[in-house]
Amino acid sequence: MAQIFDRSSNALARASLVLTGLIVIALGVTLDQLQRSPWVTRQGQRPDQPVPFSHKHHVQGLGLQCQYCHVTVEKSSYAGIPPTKTCMNCHSQIWTNAQLLEPVRQSWATGQSLVWTKVHDLPDFVYFNHEIHVNKGIGCASCHGRVDQMPLMYAQNTLQMEWCLNCHRNPAKNLRPTSEIYNMAWSAPREDHPVWCSVADEKSGVPTAQSVNCVTRDPAQAGPQLASLEMPAGGAKGLASDVAAAQLPVMPAYRKFTSQDELGHFLLKQYKIRTPQELSSCEVCHR
Repeated sequence: MAQIFDRSSNALARASLVLTGLIVIALGVTLDQLQRSPWVTRQGQRPDQPVPFSHKHHVQGLGLQCQYCHVTVEKSSYAGIPPTKTCMNCHSQIWTNAQLLEPVRQSWATGQSLVWTKVHDLPDFVYFNHEIHVNKGIGCASCHGRVDQMPLMYAQNTLQMEWCLNCHRNPAKNLRPTSEIYNMAWSAPREDHPVWCSVADEKSGVPTAQSVNCVTRDPAQAGPQLASLEMPAGGAKGLASDVAAAQLPVMPAYRKFTSQDELGHFLLKQYKIRTPQELSSCEVCHR
C-alpha cells in the first residue's frame, strides 16, 4: 500500500478525524444556541397587533387590574383575551374618534372579533394552567415580567422547557403571598424590608393559599383592635354579662421573614405544593 498512500497519509487521516469532530461539536453548539435565541423563542420581540395596546398606560397610568381584562386567569387554564365590549366600556366615552382605535370601533359595529397576535404562545403539546399557578402564589410578573412598564407587550422570558423546569425544581424562589399576585412592584423580603405571615384555619372550597395572610408592617406595633362596647339603654345593668359574652379578637401569630428563601419554603409548605420531583415529572405538562 506504500505505493498508493504517501507517508503523510496517516497524519492527514488523523487531522481529518479531529477536524470532523470539531465540526460536529461546533454544529451542535450552534444549533443549541440557535434554539435558545430570540429568533426561535421570540423573546423580547414586539409583534404587530391590530391596535397598539399599551399595558403601561392602562395598568400603571390608569390603574386597571389584570382581572378586568383577563377575567378567567383565576379559574381557567387560560387567562383569556378581553372581548371588544371590554374595550368599549371606556372607549364609547373617551377617545371616541381616535384613528388609533378605529379597528376597535369597526369590531364593535360588525361583531367581528379583533385578531390579536399571541405573545406568549406555548406548543400545542404543552399543557399550562393559569389557575393553579395564580392560586399557588406565582405572581404575574414572575412569568410575564413588569407588564406595567411595557408600552408594547413582549415576552420577557423564553418560556422554554428548561425555563419552566428551573422554577419547578425550586418553586420557593418565586412564591409570594396571594394578596401580592397582581402587584407588579412586589419585592422579596430582606433585612430592611421584612414580611410577616400568619396562618388561619383552612376553609372548605377555598384554596389553601388563601389561608395565609402576609403583611409588610410589623403587626406587633399595631396590636389587636378591640371591639367597642356600648352602654346598654338600661344603664349599667347587664354590663358585666355583656362584657363576658363579647368575643374579643385574638391577635394571630405572625412569623417574620427576611429572605425569599425563608418565605418561599414557608409558603411551599402552607400552600401544599408538590415536591420538586413530582413537579418535574413529564405528565405535569405533557398530557
